[in-house]
Formats: sequence, C-alpha cells, structure tokens
Amino acid sequence: LVSRGAHKRSLLSSEEKIRCSHLLVKHQNSRRPASWRDTTGAIITKKTKESAIEELLAYKEQIDQNVISFAELAKRVSDCSSAKNGGDLGHFGKGAMQKQFEDAAFKLEVGEMSGVVDSDSGVHIVLRLA
Repeated sequence: LVSRGAHKRSLLSSEEKIRCSHLLVKHQNSRRPASWRDTTGAIITKKTKESAIEELLAYKEQIDQNVISFAELAKRVSDCSSAKNGGDLGHFGKGAMQKQFEDAAFKLEVGEMSGVVDSDSGVHIVLRLA
C-alpha cells in the first residue's frame, strides 16, 4: 500500500506535469541549425528569424482554418524529432524545457494553441494536450 504522504506527493507531481505538442521552425540563429528535414542545415542556415515566423504563422493559419490537423502538419514540417509523433512531447514538468517554451506552455489551457513562442531552438506553436 502507498502511504498517505506518498499518495499526496504522487498527486502533486502529476498535477505539475502537462502534455503538449509543438511545431518548430528553425532559423539561422537556432542553437542547432539543422533538423531531420535539413540534416546539413543548408536551408535552415539561410532562413532568417523573420521568415521562420512568417512560415510558422502560415502553418498556424492552416490549423486555425481546419485545413489540416496540428498533428498531421507537425509530422510533415516540424524541425523537431517529435514530428514523428505529431509533435507530441509527452508529459513534462517545470524545469524540463527551455524557459520561454515552458512559460508559454504552462499558461495554456488544455486544448489551447499558443501564438509564436521564441526559444533558443527556433520558433514554435504549442498545443496543450493535458
């Protein structure tokens, strides 16, 4: 049996974790300017942050207009290896992600999608799943 204190700690730790998907567009100033889509960085190293934001906003518009689902678009175009999972990052708590990303993710309600989130990895849109 689990002690009452351990059970409470378990509940608290699960409440502190959220689950999100994201779609990442890298640019020339990304901390690692290469991805599964551009393994040498030939395209990413030429992409400005401004053009990455424009690209990301065009993707967001497609999702907002129900042209394509978040997961399907992330599978096709996200520069993160989570693309193979539709952008799903799984459950994570505070301190597990870059601060800018974490701050934006924890502010979202379940089912809510962010605007542009700028991090050292690039620019993202984030969808809170749980």
